[in-house]
Amino acid sequence: MNNELKFAFDSEMAIAMDLYRKGRLGQAFGHLETAHVLGQRHVVPHVVTHWWMLKIGLKRRSTVEVVGQAVRIALGVIGSAVGVVPVGTTGGTNISMFKRVPIDDSLRRLID
Repeated sequence: MNNELKFAFDSEMAIAMDLYRKGRLGQAFGHLETAHVLGQRHVVPHVVTHWWMLKIGLKRRSTVEVVGQAVRIALGVIGSAVGVVPVGTTGGTNISMFKRVPIDDSLRRLID
């Protein structure tokens, strides 16, 4: 992960964690989705975003989100390690984990 991408990822994660601590889970999740797009090609950042999404699922008592994130953590490790991830997916259970999604140009510039 280059420095510019790492800075953008870390910034999104810091905002997400702050919002999580303040109980603003919807906003936190939105920043986690952006962080997911930025970090999904790298094992640790990819898993970290899913871990925090799982934590939000637990707070919301959403069985679907918790189970979905647990599966995504396991598959995310493998997918990122071997370089096979559905690029652009935001990481939540509202989108298939196998669906490719167009990436916003501002994020694509950081990823490419």
